[in-house]
Amino acid sequence: MSNKKALIVVDMQNDYLWNRRKKMFSYNTPELVNAVNSLISEFSERGDDVIYVGQVFPNIITNKWFIGFSIKGTSGAEIYPDVDIVSDNYFEKNLPNSFTLRSFKSFVTTKEYSEITVCGLDLCGCVGATAKGAIKTGMAVKLSEAATGCRFGKEKANRMKKDLISLGVKIIK
Repeated sequence: MSNKKALIVVDMQNDYLWNRRKKMFSYNTPELVNAVNSLISEFSERGDDVIYVGQVFPNIITNKWFIGFSIKGTSGAEIYPDVDIVSDNYFEKNLPNSFTLRSFKSFVTTKEYSEITVCGLDLCGCVGATAKGAIKTGMAVKLSEAATGCRFGKEKANRMKKDLISLGVKIIK
């Protein structure tokens, strides 16, 4: 296996971060974006890949009514403008685990990364699910706690971290 590394930036989208977001998305946007951008800069400066993944639901009436966010073709589904974009590596998924998306999994496995770091939104959602999916591929996986938001309470967050650690994910600050 190679010594290539990548950063996976998950779901850093308008609908979760801008002022018009739903109340359930209670992230500290400036703090989270700064932490994510620091990681993006670190990986980019080292020559490592940065991959962006967005949660995007099909633009159908039932998704508009029942989900109401991250709908394909809306500005809410776009990457938040303050997130630094340093590559064209962008994938849209509609399930929590990015590795369930064939094009994403193929891209990552073809690149033969020895290690990935995951960050973004949400620890108890897509970031956690993507970290679990990455472990199944045999890569070393890190999760940046400082650059990962969590809208759930500490108890649920701690359970997720414990679960991830038990699978082999290294939680970093």
